[in-house]
Amino acid sequence: MRDIVIGCDEAALNLKNTLKKLLQDMGFAVEDVGISHEEDKTAYPVVAARVCGKIIESAYKKRGVLICGTGIGMCMSANKFKGIRAAVCHDIFSARRSILSNKGNVACFGERVIGSELAKAILAEWVGLEFQEGPSSPKVAEILNLEKENFK
Repeated sequence: MRDIVIGCDEAALNLKNTLKKLLQDMGFAVEDVGISHEEDKTAYPVVAARVCGKIIESAYKKRGVLICGTGIGMCMSANKFKGIRAAVCHDIFSARRSILSNKGNVACFGERVIGSELAKAILAEWVGLEFQEGPSSPKVAEILNLEKENFK
């Protein structure tokens, strides 16, 4: 079972706490890198950097969950880090494909976009998936080639 690093901005504290509890109840070790109260106005790129840093430090053994108002800002921020493949996961099909087709390692959610019950169902599915070598492998290799070129 993988460790999970989770973080949010002030727009998503309630959903972060809900998803954190779900993961803990499922038996995951969850590292919460913020925020912890609504008065904390740390910008979402800063929180995304914390989560991605922890994933990179783990040699990509950990996965991340990022939550903001829409999920988009966290996703864009996370994808600025080498080895991070983040996706906004507001439906189960996309969440599955983020892992099975793209070898994703960060799921992003938007508290203002998705209800907590749907987010929990999506996350419960996402954490149980593993990328398998197959038809998507050459596409993931191309992503890695782009990364090598663009992260010099």
